[in-house]
Amino acid sequence: MTQPAHSSLAPGDTRPREQVVVFSIGEYSFVISASSIQEIRSTDSLGGNIVDLEGSALRKVRHIVERDSRSYYVVSGYEHFRLAPSRPASVMILRGVPVAVLVDRIEEMAEMRVLVGLPHSFRGEERLWYRGLTVLGHKVLPVADPRGFLSTEELRRLEEENPGLLQATGAMRRERQPV
Repeated sequence: MTQPAHSSLAPGDTRPREQVVVFSIGEYSFVISASSIQEIRSTDSLGGNIVDLEGSALRKVRHIVERDSRSYYVVSGYEHFRLAPSRPASVMILRGVPVAVLVDRIEEMAEMRVLVGLPHSFRGEERLWYRGLTVLGHKVLPVADPRGFLSTEELRRLEEENPGLLQATGAMRRERQPV
């Protein structure tokens, strides 16, 4: 006799689940934890103060954006992942790191049930960029690590190049607010 699928004797799926956002840059799709994203905006409606970084030491960072009294380095997704230039239409403002990432589009929200460590063939910077790989639908996708968009060393270089600018951008807004 076969047990019905809803039977209490059938083992439950106890794998951990994580809400994720699937985003694309060019023809490539990536996944990032939804809990690591503070806000997603269109590049047309980003608002806030935007400061251009003239001659940035990091090609992937050309601007700082200030939103809600906080400042973020704007990282070009295609420059970061070393992909062909694309036309970003969305910005993911990350939580816990001073980073906003330009991406071409947000594809969907999904539930990730499997996170597999990176194969040993990933040997360079990509070991910092990704938490691992996952399967969504019939596709294997890399899972971005929010701390991988700007390493500690890159953040230090940006701060040395622009001393106090990240903090000053947020301070400019606080100074302008009426008491």
